[in-house]
Amino acid sequence: MTPIKTNTAAQPLGHYEQAVEHNGTIYISGQLAITPSGEILLGTIEEQTELALKNLIAVAEAAGSSKEQILKTTIFISDISLWAAANEVYATVFGSHKPARSAVPTRDLPKGLLIEIEAIACK
Repeated sequence: MTPIKTNTAAQPLGHYEQAVEHNGTIYISGQLAITPSGEILLGTIEEQTELALKNLIAVAEAAGSSKEQILKTTIFISDISLWAAANEVYATVFGSHKPARSAVPTRDLPKGLLIEIEAIACK
């Protein structure tokens, strides 16, 4: 297992790596709307989704992967009524690439944020 670290995405909030690679598969930890410098973005669901995805893609790229090589995402969202807006940003960011995906409504996310996105990618 090889840890993946980059300064172009939010730093871990706890005892975990931004991602790990094992046998060419990259497991990207949940990414939040936190800037690489540590600023928490308590903005709209659209703004938070965009920043979480930006972090996710930055980690994938640091691992030698890309947005197009993301195989599956899991989205944790604090309020399912926000889903349509989050999905619109997600579709814009991914474009024609459609990874497998799960959406999980959850009561609370770290730092009071609205969305967290994790992924599995390949090289």
